[in-house]
Amino acid sequence: MILLRRLWRVVAEPTLVRRLMVVQVALVLVMWGGVIALIIYEGGDSISYLSSPKSFDAVFSVAENLASQPALQQKILLAFDDAQREDFDASGLHSLGPMLMVWQGGRLIYLSKGAFPGLRGKGLDELETVYLQGERYRARSMRSHRSDTLVTLAAPVGWMNLFMKINSRGYFLLPLLISLPLLPLPAWWSIRIAMRPWRRVAQEVAARGPHDLTPLHFRPPHRELAAMVDSVNALLLRVSQSALRERSFIADAAHELRTPLAAMRVNAEALQGQDNGPVQRELLNGILSSGNRAGRLVGQLLQLMRSDATGDEPHAPLALDALLQDRLAALSGLASRDGVELELSVAEPVSVMGQRESLVSLVDNLVENAIKYSPPHGVVRVSLSRAAGQALLTVEDQGPGIAPALRVRVFDRFFRDPQQTKSGSGLGLAIAASAAASHGGRIELGDAQGGGLLAQVQLPLA
Repeated sequence: MILLRRLWRVVAEPTLVRRLMVVQVALVLVMWGGVIALIIYEGGDSISYLSSPKSFDAVFSVAENLASQPALQQKILLAFDDAQREDFDASGLHSLGPMLMVWQGGRLIYLSKGAFPGLRGKGLDELETVYLQGERYRARSMRSHRSDTLVTLAAPVGWMNLFMKINSRGYFLLPLLISLPLLPLPAWWSIRIAMRPWRRVAQEVAARGPHDLTPLHFRPPHRELAAMVDSVNALLLRVSQSALRERSFIADAAHELRTPLAAMRVNAEALQGQDNGPVQRELLNGILSSGNRAGRLVGQLLQLMRSDATGDEPHAPLALDALLQDRLAALSGLASRDGVELELSVAEPVSVMGQRESLVSLVDNLVENAIKYSPPHGVVRVSLSRAAGQALLTVEDQGPGIAPALRVRVFDRFFRDPQQTKSGSGLGLAIAASAAASHGGRIELGDAQGGGLLAQVQLPLA
């Protein structure tokens, strides 16, 4: 069943190659159909020998020159009649063959087998329709200008006669019958060759990374395809300029915000050191908390902009185990302040192709989130191993975790779990996911043993 479904999907799926092939085959059929229609129109439902003067001249010559030798005359007329009917007799269509009648001196001297004298038309040198015994015939009679010899040629009318007429024009029909079964293969091959530049453009687009907005390198000389490539390059340029302006604006705004936030914090801390009442101290604590949150948001925005900006920078071999040791040492102060213990487990040295700053952002955001949401005296476990050609980085905490229904949405920028009570900006996991994607990896969330959240990062090994 699976094979049949795949085959049906291949057959039913619209393709440009198939469309062009159908158009080519249809064009050939229309062209040859037009030729056959022209043959039918020119000849109507007549038979070619009824309109041939040479057939009548031959019969006149035999009848007149051998009038004194009736036996020889009959023998030669019979031979002529058999020659006229040869194709029909060979095909087993005896009843559809031509019929010959010869009168001389008002007397019928020759009559084809199966013919009727009544087939003779009323006129001379005219193609007439004669109805006899419920059958329809086409007949033509001519009189010799040298004697009183009268010759009539007749044939029954029907679709088989029409087929024989088309068949008699075999030089029209035979090429169609030969070429039609073989046409799809050369049509498919020619279209494949013609669409090679198109496939090259498609391959270059497919090989692009999500952050590569440089113009396409291959520009085909073909006018139609070149116009499309130029339009794509113009679109990439506009998108690149728009993204650059967006990153520049956010980076500039974040930089500008850092100074007033730092000044606000210094002033709030200075006021906090003075002798204030309980209400003033509570307000100052709220100001400091909001300032810290705003400062963290500004820092994450700058981190996110750097992650996007460095997405296309070249990667270099990097010892991921050493990087983890450095970052956990740097974050140990934050963990100690919150009463959280950090554990690192590395089975063996692991190297990846990456950018240090981007991977630092990935590790810091995952570990900081785990510390923030872990309860006092909790443990954050970080492990690194190899699995199926991938570096497997795991961060486990003992916090409340994330509901399965939200484990995809939490990677969206500025989205936070509505059930979380801790302050945050909703950018940490978005930054980590962006860093993982820029390295050809991915992040998956699950349940940690004993409760909490498990974040698992897969990165290609160097």
